[in-house]
Amino acid sequence: MTMRGWRLGLVTVLVALCVSGSGRPGAIRTASDLGPLPADRYAYTPQDYQRSQRASALLVRQCMAKHGHPDFPLDPRYPSDPIVATAVSTDYGVLDLAAARRWGYGWDPAKSRALRPKGRRMTSAEYADFPSCNAESSRRLMRGIDVKRDWLYASSRAVEVDETVKRDPRLRTAWDVWSRCMAEQGFARYPDPVAAYTNSAWQRGSDGNTRHTPRERATATADVTCKRRHRTAELWHAVRAREQAADIARHRDRYAAGLHALRTYRANIAEVLRKLG
Repeated sequence: MTMRGWRLGLVTVLVALCVSGSGRPGAIRTASDLGPLPADRYAYTPQDYQRSQRASALLVRQCMAKHGHPDFPLDPRYPSDPIVATAVSTDYGVLDLAAARRWGYGWDPAKSRALRPKGRRMTSAEYADFPSCNAESSRRLMRGIDVKRDWLYASSRAVEVDETVKRDPRLRTAWDVWSRCMAEQGFARYPDPVAAYTNSAWQRGSDGNTRHTPRERATATADVTCKRRHRTAELWHAVRAREQAADIARHRDRYAAGLHALRTYRANIAEVLRKLG
């Protein structure tokens, strides 16, 4: 996840994956309804991101004033509009039945537009000083943290843990059941839900959104239906929880150091917001 400012047009969309509210007991309405995962407490959250954006903006504005730019905006646009790339969290693939019917494997375009900078464009002179101020801001927020060793340690372990999850026999059986369900409804037999989500046929644009074609929307609807019918996401979540817990037990000291780094970061943000916010 990139910090505010020196993001060069990269907008990270933290997409909440959820299931339509059917009202049935036990029905999954959001990914969080599956319950917390053991690694969650060690992870950088959307709330951390929002607070860090604000703190970084305040520090950058303070620095820019020292460089002779007293009215630098908190949420500036670049001198020229960059190409926007959107990183989308898929977790268990698409889960929201109502959204699948309307948007397929994409989302309401208004969500992407809402993340665009609201402030005025930087001038060329401001843009020249902006990188150094942004770097200064990052150093301030990361003060007291061993970035190479401890910062977001849980995230560094996530790739290896998820590879272990993918090899779990129970999960592979669950994916096969889901895949057969998709085929029975006339769709491609994808190896797993993420393969369906990331299919290049959906023609994602520079913002990461899809074209919402009838075929895409029908596929996404069948995808969610099969997940709900066979409780695919629930089993997937359980396997992830088990493997994360085992990894934390094996690397307890490193996870603890990572958590300390994250708490230090949060304390740094709180101090900046208290003084400048």
